[in-house]
Amino acid sequence: MKAKRIIFLNQKGGVGKTTTAVNLGAILAQSGLKILLVDLDSQGNLSSAVSSDSRLKGTYELITEGFEESLIQTTSVENLFCISGGFNLAGLSIELADDNGRNVIFKNSMEILDNRFDYIFVDCPPELGVLTMNALAWTEYVVIPMQCEYFAMEGLNLIMRTIANVQKQLNPGIKILGICFTMYSKRSNLSKEVVENVSAYFDKMVFKTLIPRNVRLSEAPSHGLPINVYDNSSSGGKAYRKLAKEIIARVNK
Repeated sequence: MKAKRIIFLNQKGGVGKTTTAVNLGAILAQSGLKILLVDLDSQGNLSSAVSSDSRLKGTYELITEGFEESLIQTTSVENLFCISGGFNLAGLSIELADDNGRNVIFKNSMEILDNRFDYIFVDCPPELGVLTMNALAWTEYVVIPMQCEYFAMEGLNLIMRTIANVQKQLNPGIKILGICFTMYSKRSNLSKEVVENVSAYFDKMVFKTLIPRNVRLSEAPSHGLPINVYDNSSSGGKAYRKLAKEIIARVNK
């Protein structure tokens, strides 16, 4: 059975993209599913959040040299594995500039992993460049984490247009799995307004689960642990468990 492929995409940084990928992956792994996290960001935040080593070979080598077994690292969570990102990804778009097939190199490199995992999650860089286009050409589903602020809303239409273009040119099977609101504050009128406005326009695309602002969620990555290991009973832990159920339900629909 082929792995379900999901990317976490937003061209704006600091919206909870990495946090969402890591914690959903860890929660699904804890339930017994075999999960691979792939870090496509040169900052390597996903890698450090699960204590994988960005100094070892990772996604840069996967794209430039092809797959080898040593690329897959174990993490602190059973059934959760990682291919790390790192600073050498920063110049990859320039290296691939003259390659006519530059948008499908990642797809070709990942084919060998299809039958080894239940889910493969890819954390995209905060830009709509070559690496993100590679992820879009490969994936089945897109999750769009979105912070509850007006500036975050501005880029949503651009993301939708980009996905529509990829659908026409590179990947006709791509689907938007949903928009996930992060850093939600019950006490903030702005948070409520943003959720209401986006939900009114995009309706069923929006996940019902709202990920709250939560200190424990912020602390967990500095310990190299996902929230279900660091503090499973926190409000952030509870929210991501609910979101994981929504993800599974939508994928299996």
